[in-house]
Amino acid sequence: MGWWQVSTDTLAGSRFVVSPLAEATAALFTLQRPRATHPGERAWLDTHLPAYRERLANDPITALLIRTALGKAWIADFLTPPPSGDSTFEDEVARIRETPDDTAHADLEMALGGSPLPPELRRDDLPARLALLLEWVWAETVLPYWPRRQRIIESDIVARIGQLSQGGWAAALGDMRPGMRWLGDGRLQINTYDYPPRKMTAAQMLFAPVTLGRGWVAWDEPHTYAVIYPCSGALAETHSAPAPEALARLLGNARAGVLVLLSTPKSTTQLVALTGQGLGSVGRHLKVLLDAQLVQRRRAGRSVLYYRTPAGDALVQAQTKN
Repeated sequence: MGWWQVSTDTLAGSRFVVSPLAEATAALFTLQRPRATHPGERAWLDTHLPAYRERLANDPITALLIRTALGKAWIADFLTPPPSGDSTFEDEVARIRETPDDTAHADLEMALGGSPLPPELRRDDLPARLALLLEWVWAETVLPYWPRRQRIIESDIVARIGQLSQGGWAAALGDMRPGMRWLGDGRLQINTYDYPPRKMTAAQMLFAPVTLGRGWVAWDEPHTYAVIYPCSGALAETHSAPAPEALARLLGNARAGVLVLLSTPKSTTQLVALTGQGLGSVGRHLKVLLDAQLVQRRRAGRSVLYYRTPAGDALVQAQTKN
């Protein structure tokens, strides 16, 4: 299995970050290998996949490049630099564009399992081509949704910090991505593959959620290591299911939508991200639902989580059946 040996200093400095480039890269991976993991992702693919395929059909070199970068055994490292957490998309993608040509060629051969590059890719504009493709993906398929997605990402971070305050790093990292868990003795299992361990001493470790795809790891040895992971559960749903029509007539569409989302506990920050409503509006809806005893609340670390009562469950289920 692949695991990282994490020093106490590295763990003490670990933090969660928002990375626009990671979100764009996750979108690129999903467009290239279009397997939707939730209905919101399916709707997004249906909207953007035709234009992506048309773009690659008109640029066969870039089409071959991205297929090679995603590789047989590995993702080419220069395609996935670790996020910094305080940079714009333009600053982050510039790191890909500035990759030396020999580094890009070596990374691509590694992605192919050591096989030589196809002759068509023995050229000196590969980093610029990948950067240009990511800029297109960002502008066309991510930026129109970015304010909402950023709120969802920030809500996931709030939830992870709540887990951290309740159960420590083992709880916060345990279900972050398939095969990842805290092993003890400073060992963080990253996946179940048979990769050699990596030792971190004076390194920085970052965690960046994305709303699409399945995640990956990245590093700039020996300084920075990063885990990019998918937002958990309903937070990944960028298109929330509408409230039942009868329930919307009874409570109002916005308030009914909040009640439907509370099938699992959520904070006000998470509800703002999922509904697109303002914090004040969500707070007013929650007060009405609390007064009607359709929801309850409890504290989890620094967050207050709201969830449906049995009466709230019965109301939603009855309207759903109708």
